[in-house]
Amino acid sequence: MLTVWGRKNSSNVKKVLWCLEELNVAYNQKDVGGPFGGLDTPEYQKMNPNGTIPTLQDDDFTLWESNTILRYLTEKFDHSHLLVSQNLQEKAAADKWLDWGCGTLFDSIKQMMNKIVRVPVAERDPEVARAIYHHLEKLFKIADEALANQPYFNGQKFGIADIAIAPLFYPWHEIATERPEFPNLERWYQQLKTRPAFQKIVLIPLK
Repeated sequence: MLTVWGRKNSSNVKKVLWCLEELNVAYNQKDVGGPFGGLDTPEYQKMNPNGTIPTLQDDDFTLWESNTILRYLTEKFDHSHLLVSQNLQEKAAADKWLDWGCGTLFDSIKQMMNKIVRVPVAERDPEVARAIYHHLEKLFKIADEALANQPYFNGQKFGIADIAIAPLFYPWHEIATERPEFPNLERWYQQLKTRPAFQKIVLIPLK
């Protein structure tokens, strides 16, 4: 059976667990990271020398980097609904969003969590918070404009590009109560909220 190492409230861990739920693949999940610790142990470092989460164990095969894990799982277990089109340009267009999520969006979401959400109100720096929110608004404007021309980041159907981005969108949507209207993102998000696996894995309280 597959084992996913990582705490359930991590955005990057949520991607992997959500994908497994959509694929209806059995797995074990073990809490490490954050308040659980364990990332610097020799056992974990042997699996993932970066000391990050998630890490996937598939028998004697170990894999890290959340979006790489998504690609691996869909290639191994999926035969229809999560895979990106085999058309080269359509596949590259969806892959672009997976890379954008990790390479561009993730750092700003991480800053929001570490410098706003997990900081006592009295200790927050208002200028830092404004800068983080302003930058995120610029990023989500890019995403909203893209969804004006297609229903999903994956293209015409739901897939792993959406799984890669939605757990990063969720905390901003919950925390940034004063935010611009992004109608295309909102439409996309409401569609995802109807999916049982999204409800089970992503819509959990932020910590």
